Amino acid sequence: MAKPVLKIVNLELNRPTVPTALSLLEDALRTARSERYVAVKLIHGYGSSGVGGDIRIAVQKTLAQKLAAKEVRAFIPGEDWRISNEFSWDLLKRCPELKQDSDLGRANRGITIVVL
Repeated sequence: MAKPVLKIVNLELNRPTVPTALSLLEDALRTARSERYVAVKLIHGYGSSGVGGDIRIAVQKTLAQKLAAKEVRAFIPGEDWRISNEFSWDLLKRCPELKQDSDLGRANRGITIVVL
């Protein structure tokens, strides 16, 4: 059986508070790891309404801490999720099926890709 590649998790569903979204992030990473996913696409929004963006900022800060602690291999902000980005290209070489992701190359600041 093929290893699952990309789990998609919507952290902005039902407009949670930042602490709730971070709790959802922890649960999503733990579940994805146990289900042996290679990566997780987090949908967190970016505050395009003129307010918000707090979840995006908190998620990426948390992921930077997890990267430093070696709890994740990498994370790629949506604006960097493109073939010309070194980390994106490394992931795409390992998992070519990710080239089908609808956000690849769209500079979508409302998502982040996490490599487990």
